[in-house]
Amino acid sequence: MKFEDFQLDTTILEALDKLGYEEPLPVQEEVIPLILEGKNVIVKSKTGSGKTASFAIPIIENIIWDERDPQCLVLTPTRELALQIKEEFDNIGAYKRLKSAAIFGKQPYRFQVQDLKQRCHVVVGTPGRILDHLQRGTLKLNNIKTCIIDEADEMLNMGFIDNVKEIMGYFPGNLTTCLFSATYPPAIQELATSFIPNANMVEIASTHAVTELVTHYAYRMKEHEKLDFLIKLLCQLQPASCIIFAKTQEHVKEVCDALYKLDLSVDKIHGGMLQEDRMDNLNDFKKGKLRILVATDVAARGIDIKDVSHIINYDMPNQAETYVHRLGRSGRVNASGVAISLIAQYDGARVAALEEFLNESLDIKDTKEILEVIVDEQALEGLRHPIEIKEEKGKELRKDTMKIYLNGGKSKKIRAGDIVGAICEIEGVTGDDIGVIQIQDRQSYVDILHGKGKIVLKALQKKTIKGKQLKVQKAKD
Repeated sequence: MKFEDFQLDTTILEALDKLGYEEPLPVQEEVIPLILEGKNVIVKSKTGSGKTASFAIPIIENIIWDERDPQCLVLTPTRELALQIKEEFDNIGAYKRLKSAAIFGKQPYRFQVQDLKQRCHVVVGTPGRILDHLQRGTLKLNNIKTCIIDEADEMLNMGFIDNVKEIMGYFPGNLTTCLFSATYPPAIQELATSFIPNANMVEIASTHAVTELVTHYAYRMKEHEKLDFLIKLLCQLQPASCIIFAKTQEHVKEVCDALYKLDLSVDKIHGGMLQEDRMDNLNDFKKGKLRILVATDVAARGIDIKDVSHIINYDMPNQAETYVHRLGRSGRVNASGVAISLIAQYDGARVAALEEFLNESLDIKDTKEILEVIVDEQALEGLRHPIEIKEEKGKELRKDTMKIYLNGGKSKKIRAGDIVGAICEIEGVTGDDIGVIQIQDRQSYVDILHGKGKIVLKALQKKTIKGKQLKVQKAKD
């Protein structure tokens, strides 16, 4: 099957081609036609199966561009996942000029309100902040046609389900609702029964078990021995790309600081960090600029990071499902990887629960080989530099797109139509070459598509817009 078989808009097919989507994955084959037809769907599919595109593609297809109010709301458990889903919508909808907004906590309300006041087709957000905006009246759901509840079981684990239920009460009638979850516990079944009537159930069986996709094993030791053992383990493995999971912010800091003192290519993410710092570190790791990322389970669910070779569970997770989600950072979309757990003397109950969940015993290896590793400059030097810088997802798509900055916005009474009018007067440029336009208080941004950015930039620098000579330049990344 090919994406053309769904009879999608040519702008979407062009974006999918540039993004490297070759043919639909199993979850996409099943889900895309159902959402295109406006049917309610419940999808049970493991993380890393391609499900974000399975709802993003049909939603973008059904978006009516001229409507200003949001037509789709996506609820997701974490800020990182909200930004990742927004990026997926922006990439796939680039040539359709789709405008999306990510709404989450620890970010100023005024910027979010500014985004919501402009044309916004899709809102992606965490339940707490979405509910805040609904209660303040700064987010209207009158025009919402589709609601996506993503990573529903993780929202349950994080205590967001009551917020989700309250949000569902704000929707108008005639709503298409889709729920995605890796597992389907009773509380999620109850949510589905209450809010998703006549749903089509889609269950994508894992073509590979964890043991087939990811080679996973463990070592036993005392708690106080773990840090020294970890350093020896890294020296022996020389991982190309490694995520180390710890259960608390304190443990993340302790591990990261110890590795940083050895001058290794390492940084961290946890919930106590500023959002900007978290995203910078996560993006550096995604791009291959960092070799090692130390993280709490905030990074264990849904985040799409290419080619993670190793997962190390510095601390065993409290829930067996979390173990599988952590390993899912490595075995994404039929890739393979290695996962290693450090089991301390207090982990007996966790290991027993995990083995029952996996229906197999963990492979416990002898620590002798690792303990004999000599930590010297030669061994450490191999971990101090990234092996390769990874190509960003969407780079090919953005190659022909230029974002232009103009130092005029609402305060100078500049409207999107004024910018469109000025650009369409330029020889060789049409409305189809204009992407997303953002009008802010004192500045505006416009995406120019199809490689015509330099032409438009040069022309706008000599033109007036609404009788005003504006400073026009290529926007900074």
